[in-house]
Amino acid sequence: MSITRLLTTALTAALLVLPLAVFALQTPSPTGRGARVAAPGPVPRMAEGHPDLHGIWLGGGPTGDIEDGLPDGETIPYTALGKKIKDSRMAKDDPEANCLPAGVPRIAPYPWRILTTPNGSHMYFLFEGNIHSYRQIFMDGRTHPEGDALNPTWYGHSVGHWEGDTLVIDTVGFNDHAWFDFVGNPHSERLHVIERYSRKDAATMVNEITIDDPVMYTHPWKVSFTARARPDEELMEYICQENEKDSSRLQGPAIRDVPERPVPKGQ
Repeated sequence: MSITRLLTTALTAALLVLPLAVFALQTPSPTGRGARVAAPGPVPRMAEGHPDLHGIWLGGGPTGDIEDGLPDGETIPYTALGKKIKDSRMAKDDPEANCLPAGVPRIAPYPWRILTTPNGSHMYFLFEGNIHSYRQIFMDGRTHPEGDALNPTWYGHSVGHWEGDTLVIDTVGFNDHAWFDFVGNPHSERLHVIERYSRKDAATMVNEITIDDPVMYTHPWKVSFTARARPDEELMEYICQENEKDSSRLQGPAIRDVPERPVPKGQ
């Protein structure tokens, strides 16, 4: 083999490996980017006494498979339609892979921030991933719109209130476009999500989620996910649509991109 051909082969291999290396650097691991997880400590509180949930978080919702958040021994209670839709989905059709919003309760594997307006009437979740989208949670005591006034959207209409030390967010009014995770678990426009955010200490916040969708699931079911505080980080600019070439190359059925949760001993 000539020297020229050897150099060409080596260069081609390097170019094929480089995008994977860059992707690995840009995609945070489950423990986050670097070693910036908050140290354990007491729950920080706001002036009125509620836990302070503000700041940067990583995780707190499903990414690879919402089944990961189920209690041990439980399974997702699909209707026949829900199972059929989930099993038919292809990886290339994942809305998040196509730079569309993640929906609720799905979380992209990137940091996000909680903010509240000075008068406390609105809370916002700002997402670094995909399109720098946000969720708006009304904290002023209003109720959900009814009838035609409830316009179906990716993130739905969210109202929140405090129950002791737990932030409760009730959301309805979804369109049916989002997936719950990479494996394609579906929902309909009748989806109703209740999230209960509880800060356990300075480093962690648990999100207990109730899914109620009579079209896709036979009964309401619950999952739980933990978010990690990232006090030394800021949200970075990430423009999913810029030079996006991955979605057209995805092949095969929708599958998870992270290992399955470990099976408890004895099962």
